Amino acid sequence: MIRVRVAQTFGSTPREAGAEMFVGPDSVTGTIGGGQLEYMAIDRARQMLAQDQASASIEIPLGPEIGQCCGGRVVLTLDRKPATPRHEPRVLIFGAGHVGRALALALLPLPVQAELIDERPQELSRAAAGIRTRLTPLPEELLRTAPAGSAAAILTHDHALDFLLATEALARGDMVYVGMIGSATKRARFNRFARSKGIDPTPLTCPIGTGFSSDKRPEVIAAFTAAELMARLTASSSRKYPCNI
Repeated sequence: MIRVRVAQTFGSTPREAGAEMFVGPDSVTGTIGGGQLEYMAIDRARQMLAQDQASASIEIPLGPEIGQCCGGRVVLTLDRKPATPRHEPRVLIFGAGHVGRALALALLPLPVQAELIDERPQELSRAAAGIRTRLTPLPEELLRTAPAGSAAAILTHDHALDFLLATEALARGDMVYVGMIGSATKRARFNRFARSKGIDPTPLTCPIGTGFSSDKRPEVIAAFTAAELMARLTASSSRKYPCNI
């Protein structure tokens, strides 16, 4: 397996320095931006595999000569170092009802560690294949032990439990996203509840997935919430994508 890494970027490029992909004889995992840039890197990596080379470096201009229009250039390093697991933020989805299951499915292909949490085994059993689930009678404990920088989406069947989980999440002060399903009325009630507990409700996103459409189908709400959540998770990142391929 050859690791292809963007070592340096100059001008407009499709991926940032540090982006990686891993190339095997008949497999590719990850991306450094697609297009001819990626095809050239894959070809070079497979040459290395065939010739048993340990490392290489190539510089590629992203202009019309290779069929790309970014205009910048990248320096790639290629080596046989094993894949290093990249940190993926944790997303706790509380409530395995229709929207919770749809949100877990929407997040499944994204670079997060999502977990669908409920106290009802029958609801968790309806989750799509591949979704990580957690059966627990004390979901608030998972909030207390989640790593800093995690996100929480609160969509349970019980308003009182929603309020408990939201106040627990907000009280931490280090979660990137705290969202709760509901209405403007529920938000107003929560604001009063949170302030009575000495918690600032301002960071809470409620209702979730709004501002895009009034469509209330679970899959649609889940899609918009996934976009909202990912925007928040990546907002503090320095990664920029000025050129789409």
